[in-house]
Amino acid sequence: MQTICTQAAPQAIGPYSQAQIHNGIIYTSGQIALTPQGDFINGDIVAQTTQVLENLKAILESAGSSLQNVIKTTVFLQNMEDFESLNRIYAQYFDPHKPARSTIAVKTLPKNALVEIECIAIVQK
Repeated sequence: MQTICTQAAPQAIGPYSQAQIHNGIIYTSGQIALTPQGDFINGDIVAQTTQVLENLKAILESAGSSLQNVIKTTVFLQNMEDFESLNRIYAQYFDPHKPARSTIAVKTLPKNALVEIECIAIVQK
């Protein structure tokens, strides 16, 4: 296994890594709306989703992958009323490629975030 750690995305805020690569597949940890400097974006679902996807993009690219290589995402959403707004931003990052996805409503996320997203992707080095 290979641990991924890039300064282009926020550092882990607990005992985990940004991502792990095994057998050509990258598994990212869930990302919330933290900037690469570690500041939390306490904005609406649009601002938070945008930051989360930028974080995932940076992690994937640092590992030799990209959003276009994503096989599956898991979205944790604090409020299902944000589903449509989430989808609008999400679609901008995954177009025309549409990975498999699960969206799960949760009670609370770290830092009281509105959204957390993790993904699995192919590494092409």
